[in-house]
Amino acid sequence: METTLLTVNNLWMMICIALVFIMHLGFSLLEIGLTRSKNTINILFKNVMILIIGILTYSLVGFNLMYPGEEFAGSWFGFSNFGLLLPENGLSAGYHNGQYTFYTDFLFQAMFAATAATIVSGAVAERIKLSAFIIFSILYVGIIYPVTGMWKWGGGFLDELGFYDFAGSTLVHSVGGWAALMSVILLGARIGKFKNGQLSVIPGHSIPLATVGAFLLWFGWFGFNGGSVLSADPASTSLVLVTTCIAASAGGLGAYTVSRLRYKDNDLSMILNGILGGLVGITAGADVMGVTDALIIGFVAGILIVFSVAALDRLKLDDPVGAISVHLTCGIWGTLAVGIFGDLAGWNQILSQLTGILAIGIFCSLASFGIMLALKKSIGLRVTEIEEIEGLDAHEHGLAAYSSLGLNEG
Repeated sequence: METTLLTVNNLWMMICIALVFIMHLGFSLLEIGLTRSKNTINILFKNVMILIIGILTYSLVGFNLMYPGEEFAGSWFGFSNFGLLLPENGLSAGYHNGQYTFYTDFLFQAMFAATAATIVSGAVAERIKLSAFIIFSILYVGIIYPVTGMWKWGGGFLDELGFYDFAGSTLVHSVGGWAALMSVILLGARIGKFKNGQLSVIPGHSIPLATVGAFLLWFGWFGFNGGSVLSADPASTSLVLVTTCIAASAGGLGAYTVSRLRYKDNDLSMILNGILGGLVGITAGADVMGVTDALIIGFVAGILIVFSVAALDRLKLDDPVGAISVHLTCGIWGTLAVGIFGDLAGWNQILSQLTGILAIGIFCSLASFGIMLALKKSIGLRVTEIEEIEGLDAHEHGLAAYSSLGLNEG
């Protein structure tokens, strides 16, 4: 019986690993679709490198920073060893109460790690130096993300305080969102985004690609949240998958409703980000919410997307894909929602949620700002004006994504 249970749980976790893995393709397509064709290869290159960096740094240090074990864990920091040291019971039913194996545990968590830098990639698209972004990703994914993750998921001080984040509205999405915000502040807007102080829309080159990317992300979120049950328990997984899907749908509807009323148009990109905002919003409490709770959380997240995008524009903060609005704004909302709706609702829980949001927000903001500022002062953060105007594909890669642009002909 133990062997059968281990096999079933492990199989479900492996399926979820594959689903979360495909989310990185979703991020890639969403980002290139919402940006200009002259930067397509650069964005794809960054997303490929993020996954490579995420898996390798997580295997070398990140996993043991995030889950150091009781012997090495503290309230704020813990580290057991370098590399993947297989425990004695790592491939048997003795590991993690027989729910899955050590290697499956590592790989599932590694898929999450790269997401933090992927969020930043979209926000800084079309003007950041490739070398600066790669260095930032190594440090942020390798150290900052796992340290904050340890505070809750590794048994640190936020876990002791009762902070709750089921699958990472704060611990994944806001961690990336804070870094995206700091990076955008330091980088400045793209050339032509704010002409003479007035907002100028810079349209993406392929809404169809962005739509495919959004659907892939929605698809992958069934593994992102479903796998966070950490077993194939039928009651828990079915609840999580339903609340996840309801929130995504409500997020799209909320964004459409408000953008239609406010701007009198049918903006598909706003609906796509509304769906993603609903997904981010439900991620903190997908396992403790009912269907109605999920609908409200998702719908509010979709509404917040519209107002957040407008607020960033007023502040002259240029986020080409809406990453800050989706991952930071909705990440904060979803984390707070755990104390307002569902099984854990109450003032004490709201206080715990606020503590977690503030602690991680301050730490991630300072860390990301410090890293980016150091890069800006040393190797430089932003490409030259001519490189930005002509496109990063030509200058950073010497190629073009589409033959019609002529750079890869002859």
